[in-house]
Amino acid sequence: MTHIEQDLYRPNVGIMLVNARNEVFVGQRLDRFTDAWQMPQGGIDPGENPDDAVFRELYEETGVTRDLVRIEATTKEWIYYDFPAELIDKLWSGKFHGQRQRYYLMRFFGKDEHINIQTEEPEFSAWKWIGLDDLLDNIVEFKRDVYRQVIAEFRVYLS
Repeated sequence: MTHIEQDLYRPNVGIMLVNARNEVFVGQRLDRFTDAWQMPQGGIDPGENPDDAVFRELYEETGVTRDLVRIEATTKEWIYYDFPAELIDKLWSGKFHGQRQRYYLMRFFGKDEHINIQTEEPEFSAWKWIGLDDLLDNIVEFKRDVYRQVIAEFRVYLS
């Protein structure tokens, strides 16, 4: 992929937050996909590296602080996905055709009470822990291939 083509994909981090039972945190989206759940994710700000962005996004979306997690793995490569055609012009004024994501597997050592989705700019209306094998059934269709890749890469850490 050329540099110009790569610029069409918004740089992003994703988080597979797992508890002691190897259940995965998912939040129910507040926006147009209210019936869909997803793992926390968000854009990498200009000048920010992915390792800093992931802790910022974790806190912004879940209220979970850095001291309550440990990074266990990251995806080896960036994972790319395209937005559905009908969304391209509606998201970021059509600047991006999709996202390129680096996912982090994070072990959560806190308690459920440490999770607070009522953050400054909430993204989720509800949250829950689900089993790894139930993850794909809860995710919006156009992100399922990304989640398949993340699950395949991280499953070894969750057995």
